[in-house]
Amino acid sequence: MSLLDSLRTHRLLAIVRGPDRAAALASVLTLADAGIALIEVSLTGAGALDTIRRARAALGADAQLGAGTVLSAEDAQRAADAGATFLVTPALAPSIAEAGRLGLPVLAGALTPSEVVQADASGAAAVKLFPASLGGPAYLGALRDPFPRTAFVPVGGVDADSARAYLDRGATAVGVGSPLLGDAVRGGDLGALRERAAAFRAGVAPS
Repeated sequence: MSLLDSLRTHRLLAIVRGPDRAAALASVLTLADAGIALIEVSLTGAGALDTIRRARAALGADAQLGAGTVLSAEDAQRAADAGATFLVTPALAPSIAEAGRLGLPVLAGALTPSEVVQADASGAAAVKLFPASLGGPAYLGALRDPFPRTAFVPVGGVDADSARAYLDRGATAVGVGSPLLGDAVRGGDLGALRERAAAFRAGVAPS
């Protein structure tokens, strides 16, 4: 399944970023076991590339495991070498062109209409609306009129309450970090993470 098709189907991207590499890996594996199909490991987290590499080995070739906060061409290459199957950027960045060269789909970061145009023109699979909290669901709704065919994935400040509001305003999926991960990325309760994962999955399911 393509990245865009998976975003449309599952409607949730989990974002793992933390200071503890062992906890980050445990969080990724717990999320996958809890049925979260799309997981991004941010390169700003401790040992992120090693986390991606080890998660890929554990989850197998078919798991949709991405690298986030990918800015440079070098970042893109290292993420691909580690086993990332898609890349996520916080903004328009050189990594987008490199991802195209590598044949990896990209969720390209954009906020303004001009940036959305550039992200679409870059061949991005979808546009990461970031930081989504700056304009909220109403801003996404305003963008839908001039960009009816763009797949938007709001990220940044999305929690259980706002996720449904973004989807109702036309988001293809939502990206969620700390409201989903909680303290799990710092060695916290993985059982609680599993419960939050189930709640978020239910919350984004089509009504």
